[in-house]
Amino acid sequence: MPASLTRSPRRRVPAGRSRHLRARPRPRNWWLRGGIAAVLLVSALIVWAVVARNLAPTSNTALPRFDAIIVLGYPADGDGNPTPTQLARVTEAVHEYERRVAPRLIVTGAGVANHFVEAEVMARTAHAQGVPESAILVEPAARDTIQNACYAARIMKAHGWESAEIVSSASHLPRAALIFSKLPLEWSTHAAPSMSPADDAHLSGVTFVETMKTLRYLTWARWTERCEP
Repeated sequence: MPASLTRSPRRRVPAGRSRHLRARPRPRNWWLRGGIAAVLLVSALIVWAVVARNLAPTSNTALPRFDAIIVLGYPADGDGNPTPTQLARVTEAVHEYERRVAPRLIVTGAGVANHFVEAEVMARTAHAQGVPESAILVEPAARDTIQNACYAARIMKAHGWESAEIVSSASHLPRAALIFSKLPLEWSTHAAPSMSPADDAHLSGVTFVETMKTLRYLTWARWTERCEP
């Protein structure tokens, strides 16, 4: 029998189905492309925050003396004693007071990490180091740096004071400067030196956290947490 007679008849595929099979798109790695885009976006935002910190102003005035020294808050420990970082800020502010940079301190900060109000602990520390209670103003409500700046500026406005030196940790000051640059004050930043080897050892981690907080401020907080002094 001829071979051509033994072959099975070829199945015919309906024309519509054939066109559908030919038009089916090849699967794409959309998730990979999306992941790459997300990584690039996050990287660009982090670079933006790093650049903003590096370019942050350190002052908007050449004044050598100020109406007040504003000490930005940092948590006390669980027993209500100043932590090394908090102590460093207060001690440097006291030194500036003794150098007659300003005749008064404004200490600012609520009890954020625990129930001990940061400003009250800092005020006691400054007084123990020789600053009269009459020269210390306590702002006990601020829960972040934006509120530190805003509420301290409100105190200054109420007293008719117009200039301030801002004392905080070096890693904190670039973000603080970005915030204070939006306020109607003459100001200059002053870094408190570290008082603990542990602080130096963890500097890179602290800087990373501050970079992330700077990014949050640039992309979100400065629009949603506005505060009128």
